[in-house]
Amino acid sequence: MTRKARERVHGWVVLDKPLGLGSTQAVAKIRWLFNAEKAGHGGTLDPLATGLLPVALGEATKTVPFVMDGMKTYRFTVKWGAETSTDDLEGDITAKSDCIASHNDAALVQQKFIGAVRQIPPSYSAIKVSGERAYDLARAGGEVTLEPRIVNIESIHLIAHGDSQTTYEVRCGKGTYVRSLARDMGRAIGCLGHVTMLRRVAVGPFSEADAISLEKLEEFSHRAPSENSLWTFLRPIETVLDGIPALAVLEPEAKRLKQGQRVWLPEAQALGETEAVLITHDGRPLGLFRIENGVLKAIRMFNLDARS
Repeated sequence: MTRKARERVHGWVVLDKPLGLGSTQAVAKIRWLFNAEKAGHGGTLDPLATGLLPVALGEATKTVPFVMDGMKTYRFTVKWGAETSTDDLEGDITAKSDCIASHNDAALVQQKFIGAVRQIPPSYSAIKVSGERAYDLARAGGEVTLEPRIVNIESIHLIAHGDSQTTYEVRCGKGTYVRSLARDMGRAIGCLGHVTMLRRVAVGPFSEADAISLEKLEEFSHRAPSENSLWTFLRPIETVLDGIPALAVLEPEAKRLKQGQRVWLPEAQALGETEAVLITHDGRPLGLFRIENGVLKAIRMFNLDARS
């Protein structure tokens, strides 16, 4: 049986990742459903986490950094009274406390973790140590020592409290580990804590309103071609580029840019020195460019010669 050739599919799919599925598995599933040549994602979610996993298909993979660098919002529940080896439900209990955080404790401690925060990532994380993933070393019984890093936490809000646990919502920047935040909040109170529920509700330009479940995508993929609207869930590449300037060019300039030539534009001159600008032609994204003295210099070119 001849294998169906992969298609050049370009765009973003905002998956509502289910519990228990790894990010790599989720991306592979989306790639298979759309029969896409290549795919990537805009920020890993642990198997025990649910929520928004933006999946980039085709040329959209060139815009992944714009999602990775964006702010993210998580809703999470902290169980007070114990720490675990993974800082969540998956690990073994490593320390216990008879102290249980009161509503006042849980409300006050959140203020200590807003702004530029010094954070040590969990031992069970994807960070590389001497070329190995930290979680691989930890699972093998090796000693894992990770360096602290400064992360940006914009806000934390207490959502609910009771039954020895508290639910929060946090808006944070790139590199923040919610499991570490929960661990550190528990230590600050003196009660210890670990995450029992974690859900990403926003990432970059995407919110829960944009998300689609894997079950729904599979349902649409099984419909007859005339009824298959799976493609309605594919968002344009430029969806994640709303935060950067955009300029439209005419056919002569577009042709020169496609040939790798540098182009001077008065509109670009007016923007000044710019690290990234989206150039479009005939309503379609042409590529990402930087501006130097009004001259467009290519960073990433998009090759949209198929469905996008």
